[in-house]
Amino acid sequence: METLLMTIYVLMWPVVVLGVFAVLVRGFVKDWRQARQEGRSII
Repeated sequence: METLLMTIYVLMWPVVVLGVFAVLVRGFVKDWRQARQEGRSII
């Protein structure tokens, strides 16, 4: 049982990191599209 819990704990972190990365990419793409529509640089 202890091995199963440790395995779940270790495998949980890549999922958390992927979720955070997806939120960041989604925000970037949204800002990038808005900047293109307005004809300005994102930087």
